[in-house]
Amino acid sequence: MTKELRRLSILMLFMFLALFASTSWIQVINAEQLAQNPRNTRALYDSYEVQRGSIIASGSAIASSVASDDVYSWQRVYTDADMWAPVTGYINPALGSATGIEQAMNSYLSGTAGSQFLSRLERIFTGQPPRGSNVALTLDASVQRAAYEALGDLEGGVLAIEPSTGRVLAMVTSPSYDTNLLAAHNTTEVNATYDTLVADPLQPLSNRAIGGDLNPPGSTFKLVIASAALASGEYTPESTLPNPATYTLPQSSAVIYNDTRGTCGPGATVTIADALRLSCNIPMAELAVELGDDAIREEAERYGFNRSFELPLVSTPSSYPRALDDAQTALTGFGQGQVTATPLQMAMVSAGIANGGVVMSPRMVDRVIAPDLSVQETYDDVEFGRALDEELADQMVAMMVANVSEGIATGARIDGVDVAGKTGTAENGPDQPYTLWFTGFAPAENPEVAVAVVVENGGGQGQSGSSNLIAAPIAKKVMEAVLNR
Repeated sequence: MTKELRRLSILMLFMFLALFASTSWIQVINAEQLAQNPRNTRALYDSYEVQRGSIIASGSAIASSVASDDVYSWQRVYTDADMWAPVTGYINPALGSATGIEQAMNSYLSGTAGSQFLSRLERIFTGQPPRGSNVALTLDASVQRAAYEALGDLEGGVLAIEPSTGRVLAMVTSPSYDTNLLAAHNTTEVNATYDTLVADPLQPLSNRAIGGDLNPPGSTFKLVIASAALASGEYTPESTLPNPATYTLPQSSAVIYNDTRGTCGPGATVTIADALRLSCNIPMAELAVELGDDAIREEAERYGFNRSFELPLVSTPSSYPRALDDAQTALTGFGQGQVTATPLQMAMVSAGIANGGVVMSPRMVDRVIAPDLSVQETYDDVEFGRALDEELADQMVAMMVANVSEGIATGARIDGVDVAGKTGTAENGPDQPYTLWFTGFAPAENPEVAVAVVVENGGGQGQSGSSNLIAAPIAKKVMEAVLNR
């Protein structure tokens, strides 16, 4: 072999190795990122040429594919579509769009994920038709149904979570919609349905459990205020605060009142525990000013405020803003002003308290299962962080139990079970209906579930709606569904 030919051979070898490395990087290492890229239409088209994997809850498929006689080969079908809509979302080949788990787990469901590369090769060599993998969710079908039926026709959302793991057990929003109509292959009909849903003022496409137009959390945020006070080391549940019947916001002429328009019980002072049990605004506003907005925001962020979570559905961040003045800080003391929250976030607050002060990152997926039923991927519980020392969390639990047993959250009582909870009623303007809240967990001594409920539009009762009579009983039914499994 001549010297020139040897050099050419070496050059060609290097070029081959570079090409091999590049294609391997694209097809294996970088495959997941490319498959998730919204501009990669090939991945979307590929997902319609295979039998898409099922989405599974409690061992049964809630989304599956059946053979279709059109160019898309497979038709997506949803079970109890309205109930599961905020979870599954939909995928539509005619529109080239997807939402919910269908979108978030598309690469697994369509069989294009990087972790499924070897499985794809095997099916090619064996001549088997391509198939996507199944996605098994953490959600419990019986708990989901209880939440769905309890919320009924009310506008709002429910989210239930397992405190010790962060596993989401139920995610419901109302009003909802039929995902089957948006998965149809008739472009004209699908567009008409989609346009109708978008134009609906009740926003049925909005997932109120983890996003949408966020509401102020009302008195449920008093849990964060009390938690911040205990975490500071300067307060206990028995620490006292002034107990006037009216309170003028600092550097302002605005006056706030307790719900009763009187003092928070008898006496010139009131304890933090009693202020929380009776859900009084004035002492909690005073406490918020004493703590300062920085301390409150830092504690709120320990529970997850000001950040988005991928469950893998992406949540809208709940907000506690920076640089609030004393008047604005006072308003946040009872969940008004500029603080906003999702049911997911308030469920995380309750779950963190229930779990000895440790907040777990929420998740909706347990595992990915291959067509041959082998487990391709599993998802572990992940600790988000500690919001409160365990001893202080126990003090919070005791105060929350008192809210339900002898306070103003009696609508969440369950016979024979100690329930911890907090109601909230958020004001939205002089003539606007209230937003009704409840968050809590059960059993208090060994929590199995934490839940948050938001009911918008005053539960249809304007400013007469009661969180204890409307939101708390919804949460009660969800907690009972978990306890009765």
